[in-house]
Amino acid sequence: MEILPFLLAISVVFFFGAILFFFWNVNNGQYDDLDSPAHKILYDDDEDLIPRTKNKTQDIKTDQRKQD
Repeated sequence: MEILPFLLAISVVFFFGAILFFFWNVNNGQYDDLDSPAHKILYDDDEDLIPRTKNKTQDIKTDQRKQD
């Protein structure tokens, strides 16, 4: 039972630390935009992998010139 006051003090310090950390995050804008990260996964980032022309042989020749 001698450790109970020590554990109580530690838990109070952690509690107030968590509260301060939360308010610090809110003030620094951590929770400003909650919707964009959820919608961002729906967009494709592979536009550079899509050929710009319909002729695949022309794309291959263009790619070979870029490598040289």
